[in-house]
Amino acid sequence: MENFFIGRTQELAALNQLLDKKTASLVTLQGRRRIGKSRLIKEFARKHLFLNFSGLPPTKKTTTESEKAEFSAQLANAFDLPGVYADNWSTLFSLLAKQAQRLIKPSEKLIILFDEISWMSTKDDSFLGKLKTAWDNEFKEISNLVLVLCGSVSAWIEENILSSTGFMGRLSLTLTLEPLPIKTCNQLLIKMGFKASNYEKFKMLSVTGGIPRYIEELQPALSADDNIHRLCFKKSGILFREFQDIFNDLFTVKSLYHQKIVEALVDGPLEYQAICEKLGVQRSGFWLSYLNELILSGFVSKEAHWSIKTGLDSRLSHYRLSDNYLRFYLKYVAPHRSKIEKKLFNHQSLSSFPGWDGVMGLQFENLVLNNLPWLLHALQLSSNDVVNHGPYFQNKTKAHAGCQIDCLIKTRHNTLIICEIKFSRNKIGSEVIPSIQHKIESLVIPRGLAVWPILIHINGVTPDLAAHAFFTKIIDFSEALSETISDKFSD
Repeated sequence: MENFFIGRTQELAALNQLLDKKTASLVTLQGRRRIGKSRLIKEFARKHLFLNFSGLPPTKKTTTESEKAEFSAQLANAFDLPGVYADNWSTLFSLLAKQAQRLIKPSEKLIILFDEISWMSTKDDSFLGKLKTAWDNEFKEISNLVLVLCGSVSAWIEENILSSTGFMGRLSLTLTLEPLPIKTCNQLLIKMGFKASNYEKFKMLSVTGGIPRYIEELQPALSADDNIHRLCFKKSGILFREFQDIFNDLFTVKSLYHQKIVEALVDGPLEYQAICEKLGVQRSGFWLSYLNELILSGFVSKEAHWSIKTGLDSRLSHYRLSDNYLRFYLKYVAPHRSKIEKKLFNHQSLSSFPGWDGVMGLQFENLVLNNLPWLLHALQLSSNDVVNHGPYFQNKTKAHAGCQIDCLIKTRHNTLIICEIKFSRNKIGSEVIPSIQHKIESLVIPRGLAVWPILIHINGVTPDLAAHAFFTKIIDFSEALSETISDKFSD
């Protein structure tokens, strides 16, 4: 299938501004695996000279020597140089800079991409120091050069480049790619030829999230269930294999610890202490560092507890498994992995799986939470109107009951907006009201705050619910597939 490029307008604009400079630019680009980092740079470089160098994926056999040999081979291929090999990164960087200087004309721009840069530095503590020296002494002298350091191991980039004194003051731009927003996902589906209903589209997006590489694997001729079945519940499916590839590629020898954390979060958000208790381990910097690596890699979100009264964050936080694919895989694919490998799921209908509707409901909720800018837009709120927002957790005490709100928004206009997110194959009726009313009654709400219950749905509501006066607003989230968010709502 054609590799479509959709969206990323803000990132492209930021990159294109670098082309107006009269000096060389050093850029970092990070984001989770499959999110389209390399594709973005290729699109940016489409009308310019472009050189791409990529590290070898980490395996037990990968060494710093094999990384240098691979870089040498790519360098020889790029400039048609016979017999290039150097066992020193300084020599390789110097050769690249000299060849680039010879290649480029004064009127041209040259984009060089170092893809998966953390892999290049495998077991070589001198790699970054030599790259920094090469930048200072040679690459920086190529005035029409943009050098991009790209990687999926965001924690490595944060620690070794962004937080490094060696690179301080040298970076022109730092970019982090987030999942595509809903509207852009829909544009990609349409470009691919999808004519499915909004409900069908949201079923697929609830599994893939806004990860373009996953969306590109969907087939327009198949239903949502058939697409999910083909990708996740067959041994040959890319999303059946993807989970292990993510952890093996990104976290290598530490992958087991990261897997344990995401497995602990699959049933819902937890505080750090609760994560440790679920894992049967003591609180330590060891586990907190792995949790932070998952946050930086885009798989987990840290969401602070906050006070309805003051709107201020507290020191306590919940951690949410925010990546839709990981959540779906752990909840529904992993428990059946052995059966899938034995082809026992090849002909089973997804709708017949136990708890299927409940799982898809949680996936949809995660999708909405990952697209909160659109929700603020739908509520006609700007970021300046909002005191705090996000999933809300009220712990149980002797004085009041525990309570969890899908999304709670406090505004500067003394309004508390309580959002209930529902995903259903049928229209939603007034039977949802009692449970939401119970949540409102359980909340400790200071005097002077107006309470607005909001329903967010995807497949319609019944006439009796539409006519009911309980909800202040009923929002059809399928409108996010086509509506544009104005700049004041965008991140």
